[in-house]
Amino acid sequence: MIALDLSQVSVETKAPHLEVITLSPLPPGYGMTIGNPMRRILLSSLPGAAVTGVKVAGASHEFSVLPGVVESVIDMILNLKQLRVRKYNQEPVLLKLKASKEGPVTAAQIEASSEVEIINPDLVIATLGKKGKLEMEIRIENGTGYLPASLREQKETEKGMIAVDAIFSPVKKVRYEVTNTRVGQMTNLDKLDIEIETDGSVSPRDVLSYSARLLSEYAMLLDFSAPKKKTEEKAEEESSTGAGDDEQSYTPIETLKLSSRTVNALINNGIGSVEELLKHKEKQLAEFKGFGKKALNEVIDALNKNNLKFS
Repeated sequence: MIALDLSQVSVETKAPHLEVITLSPLPPGYGMTIGNPMRRILLSSLPGAAVTGVKVAGASHEFSVLPGVVESVIDMILNLKQLRVRKYNQEPVLLKLKASKEGPVTAAQIEASSEVEIINPDLVIATLGKKGKLEMEIRIENGTGYLPASLREQKETEKGMIAVDAIFSPVKKVRYEVTNTRVGQMTNLDKLDIEIETDGSVSPRDVLSYSARLLSEYAMLLDFSAPKKKTEEKAEEESSTGAGDDEQSYTPIETLKLSSRTVNALINNGIGSVEELLKHKEKQLAEFKGFGKKALNEVIDALNKNNLKFS
């Protein structure tokens, strides 16, 4: 069997948010074995943020029509489904949009929020005619995959808020191709190319890294030789006595339920598990590249909720 190392993984950037990651050489059949589950995970299981509800002044339901606005409310909702954002906290956020100038209303006119960054500000949401006026509240939430509005309508409690089909996944397109390659006299080896396009809130290689870790975590459930997870009582006992320090353990950093931005910053600085995180000090994290005060406070809050502390 061919042993893999880092030199066998290459990344080609084709566009700002489009990359082709190549893994080669692989044993015969492994291209399909790895490519298919990775594609399924990339399309269905990645976390992100999206519009989940809209409240439009003067509209009681999605079939309403507003005076001076070219699009109906349902057309505006369809446009808002294409709004891509990067969200920096876990709580739902309400964004406000007010417009009264004739012409197109774009996402750039949404009032700024420190918790949310608009990825596609050029997105046209509506078009105003003479004396047209538009006021709306846009709810942004975190989630995974796809959530239909029909499931949200049953839980909707805020009066006037219209539930929206939410596409949380940051992945727009995934395609993989398996071709033959050779090493010396071996001519039946596999070469796997995975083409990934994202919405810009996260890079293709980051979503692939997340998917690989997720697949690995589930696969490890079938490894009966791996040490079992400790109970909370035993973990607390060992923590107080110092026992168990020599045992290998790996708790994915995603279990802390941090924002995607913070998780990516930690991973880019070599921290992929809770155990690795706890070996550092607050001062060290503050010096990490791409790791600001807001991310540090988010990590501290998450650790406190789980009764954990830095070393």
